[in-house]
Amino acid sequence: MRGRIGSMALLSFASFVFSDETEPSTVVSVSVFVAVLCLCIVVGHLLEENRWVNESITAIVIGCIVGTIILFSSKGRNSHILRFNEEVFFIYLLPPIIFNAGFQVKKKQFFQNFLTIMFFGVIGVFISFAIISAGCWWLFPKVGLSGLDAQDYLALGTIFSSTDTVCTLQVLRQEETPRLYSLVFGEGVVNDATSVVLFNAIKKLDFSKLEGWAIFHVVRDFLYLFLTSTALGIATGLLTAYALKALYFGRHSTDREIALMALMAYFSYMLAELLQLSGILTVFFCGIVMSHYAWHNVSESSRITTRHIFATLSFIAETFIFLYVGMDALDIDKWKTAKTSFKTLSGIYGIIISLVLVGRAAFVFPLSILSNYISSKSERQLITFKHQVIIWWAGLMRGAVSIALAFNQFTYSGVTWNPVHATMITSTVVVVLFSTVVFGFLTKPLITALLPHHSQESTDHKDDNMPKDDIALPFLSADSSAGSGFLQAKRSLSMLLERPVHTIHAYWRKFDDKYMRPVFGGPN
Repeated sequence: MRGRIGSMALLSFASFVFSDETEPSTVVSVSVFVAVLCLCIVVGHLLEENRWVNESITAIVIGCIVGTIILFSSKGRNSHILRFNEEVFFIYLLPPIIFNAGFQVKKKQFFQNFLTIMFFGVIGVFISFAIISAGCWWLFPKVGLSGLDAQDYLALGTIFSSTDTVCTLQVLRQEETPRLYSLVFGEGVVNDATSVVLFNAIKKLDFSKLEGWAIFHVVRDFLYLFLTSTALGIATGLLTAYALKALYFGRHSTDREIALMALMAYFSYMLAELLQLSGILTVFFCGIVMSHYAWHNVSESSRITTRHIFATLSFIAETFIFLYVGMDALDIDKWKTAKTSFKTLSGIYGIIISLVLVGRAAFVFPLSILSNYISSKSERQLITFKHQVIIWWAGLMRGAVSIALAFNQFTYSGVTWNPVHATMITSTVVVVLFSTVVFGFLTKPLITALLPHHSQESTDHKDDNMPKDDIALPFLSADSSAGSGFLQAKRSLSMLLERPVHTIHAYWRKFDDKYMRPVFGGPN
C-alpha cells in the first residue's frame, strides 16, 4: 500500500513536522502543539468522572477549538499547526497503539474468545465492507455525486468498516465485564488489522483486467497477508524473548532490556511494511508474544517500566491523532476544493452513516447467535442481547485508521486537487467527528442503562483462575484399569468436539509448558 515507505519515511516525517516553514515557525508550531496536547491531558483528567465525555471527544473538541482560533488568526488561510501525512500515521503513530494493545491484552480471555473475535473482526469486516461498498456505489449517484471508480468504492467499504472502540473501552471495566471487554477489545484490534489488510489487497488489484475470479484473488491476498504477517510477528517476539533469556541484559543495565523490546517491536512493524505485509498484525502478535515470554525474562524494574512506557506512548499517539482530526475538520482548502452542494453533502453523510449502522448490525447479531449456538454446550456465559447491542454500538464509531486510509486513497501527502476526492476526505472527517462525538456522548448512558450492575458478570472475573478441570480434563487418562490409548484418544476427541476452544487452549498450555517456556522463558 505504501511502496515508498521505506525510502521516504524520514522525508515524510520532516514534511509533517516542518510543513514547509522556516525554522523559527517550526519551533513555534511544535511548541504550540505540545502545549495543546498537555491541555488535552489536563482537561481529560478533570472530566474523567463525567458521564458524557471521554478522552477521544475531549481531544477532538479541543482540536476544533484550536483549529478555529488558528483559522481566524490566519484570516482563513490555515487551520493547522502541523500538516497531516498518512505515512507518518502508519510509520510513527500507529505502531505504539497496536503494540500496546497486544502487550496489554489479557491473553486467556482473548484466546478463549478467539473464535468469536475472529467472527466479528474478520468475517464481520467482509460483510460490512460488501454492504458499504455496494450501498455507496448504488446511492451516491442518486444524490448527485459521480466521478468515483470501482477501486474508490471498494476502498470506501474498507475505510468505513474500520472501527474505533476506544470510547466504549473507556467506559467498560475489564475487571467487571471481562468477557464483554475482551470481545469489544479483541474485535477492535482485529477489525483494524483486517481493514488495512483488505485495503492493501484492493490497492493491488488491476481493475483494467478484472476477471470473474477477482474476488478469489482478493481473498487469497488477504489470507496470505494475514498469515505471513502473524508469523513474522510471532517470530520476532520469540527472537526477542530468546535474546533476553540467553544474554540476560538485566545484569548490566535495565535500559538495554527496555530498549531491545521497544526497538524489536518497531523493527517487526517496519520489516512487515518493507515486505509488503501488514505491520498492524505483525506488531500486535509481536506484542502478545513479548508479554507472554520476553516480559518475564527482564528484571522486575524493567517489567514495571515497560508497561508504563508502552501505555504512555500509545496514549500520546491516540491523543495526537484525535487532536489533529478536530483541526482537520476546519481545513479550508479541502472544503474549497470539494465544490459540492450542501444538499449533496448532506445526502453523502446520511448514506455513509446509515450504511455503517446497517453494515454493523448485519453481522453482529447473526454472528452472535452463531457464536452462542457453537458454544452453547461448552460456555457458561453466552452473548446476551444486551451485550450484542453494546458490541454493535462499540463498532459504530470511526477513528484514526479511517482517516489515514481515506488520506491514502484520495490524497497525495495530504493534498488533493480533485473535487470528488476532496469531498470524500471532508466526508470521512465529518463522519469520524459525528460518530465519535454523538455516539461517544451516548456511550456511557447506554452502557449504564443496559448494564446497571456490572457485577452481574463477576463470575467471569475468575478467568485468571480457570477451574482446573477446564485445563486438565482433556489430559486425564482413562481409568487406570482401562489403560487403553484408544480410549484416551476417543476421550480427547470427544472433548474437542464438545469444548473446542477450551480443549485447544488446554493442549496449547501443555505444549507451552513442555517445549516453549524452557527455551523462550515465561512465568514460573
